Amino acid sequence: MPEINILTRTGAEREQLFIALYKSTFPAVARYISKMGGSFDEAKDIFQDALVIYYEKGVNSLIAFKTNDKAYLTGIAKHLWLKTYRDNTLHTSIDGVDITTTDDDGQPSSTKIMHYLETAGKRCMDLLRSFYYDQLPLTDVANLFGFSGVRSATVQKYKCLEKIRETVKEKSLTYEDFLD
Repeated sequence: MPEINILTRTGAEREQLFIALYKSTFPAVARYISKMGGSFDEAKDIFQDALVIYYEKGVNSLIAFKTNDKAYLTGIAKHLWLKTYRDNTLHTSIDGVDITTTDDDGQPSSTKIMHYLETAGKRCMDLLRSFYYDQLPLTDVANLFGFSGVRSATVQKYKCLEKIRETVKEKSLTYEDFLD
């Protein structure tokens, strides 16, 4: 097919171009949309939108398309379908979905968590408790544990957390391992 040049065509030539594009391209677009879960009516709507975009690009663009008309139009239609499909799946209703919850939906066991926290040692447990449970500022934690400054307390807190992470990683523990 020749390059798109909608501006130099007469109304009758444009009409013939669109009829030819419809006959040559619509079946492929309809197959694609059907394969992707769409209906025939959706395929017609998408194709009409693609034709409008094709026409607008041809009128507003001073550059010639580097592909044939059919490939360009098919690409526009696929893009529109994927965008429509994505938007529709983002707004799927959850009406009619049965969601049941129970009070025992797997709460982590504090005993099991404490066991793995204790693997870091007493000093780490005290430091972590001061920061997380007692919510002491790092300046107070640094003074309480005799660190030279806030930076040292931060580094030590990080090292304590890394000890616990290593234990969890070594034992290949998952969330389920901490449930009652």
